[in-house]
Amino acid sequence: MSDATTDQDNLIDGKAFAADVRQRVAAHVTRLKQDRITPGLAVVLVGEDPASEVYVRNKGIQTREVGMNSYEHKLPADTTQDALMALIGRLNADADVHGILVQLPLPDHLDAEAVLNAIDPGKDVDGFHILNVGLLATGQKAMVPCTPLGCLMMLRDRLGDLSGLNAVIVGRSNIVGKPMAQLLLRDSCTVTIAHSRTRDLAGVCRQADILVAAVGRPRMIPGDWVKPGATVIDVGINRIEDGGRTRLVGDVDFASARAVAGAITPVPGGVGPMTIACLLANTLTACCRAAGLPEPEGLTA
Repeated sequence: MSDATTDQDNLIDGKAFAADVRQRVAAHVTRLKQDRITPGLAVVLVGEDPASEVYVRNKGIQTREVGMNSYEHKLPADTTQDALMALIGRLNADADVHGILVQLPLPDHLDAEAVLNAIDPGKDVDGFHILNVGLLATGQKAMVPCTPLGCLMMLRDRLGDLSGLNAVIVGRSNIVGKPMAQLLLRDSCTVTIAHSRTRDLAGVCRQADILVAAVGRPRMIPGDWVKPGATVIDVGINRIEDGGRTRLVGDVDFASARAVAGAITPVPGGVGPMTIACLLANTLTACCRAAGLPEPEGLTA
């Protein structure tokens, strides 16, 4: 068990865990540099969405902090499909770029699916390329989406062997729900994917030793849906009005769930910090694979 959790506290500290992941990535990057190999991450931002700009800036800062090269490509909102695809082609061919991330959402006139599938699957550090989706689904070596990878790392750290545990994932998105199910199946959990149309959703949740909430509805899951002692991973990030101000809450009602859970991630400060940390881990993994070197231990699925 890492410093992110303690026996006295059932809070899983994602900030502390992410800091540990970044430290391990940085140590591995330092060793690679001794062989004159420096992992490189290219981030593509189209348009001027304020939230995306902040996120891209944070990615660049953390990429450089672990010793990697950061390549940021900011394109105007009216960029054409052809121009964006041409940039992806150049990044695919650039040996100094080991990871490519296209910041979503893209402007409406662009075909995001075509753009994501144009990325070299070996450089697809978001794990969204259809080839990586298929490889993950069939239990083969793949690039794994960052948020599910972060959730898996925290679950392994907290629980050790996940074999035989009942896992319920509330949410069926391609970004979190489906890949999370595949990862937990690979770790020999018994997995149920639930969603808004699940009959007796409360009863299904109460069977879970591991409950992953990724549905995008604020405080949808109350404490009495949580099995006593269960580990709760709250992926939701929802802005709500509270006394004239906005604040972030998860998909789980934190106070009531924490009272019964064996361990729980807060919002903010839980899964969120792990997403960028796992992006860096994926870039490192992609670099090692490209160079024919052993993959970083403990930083992959």
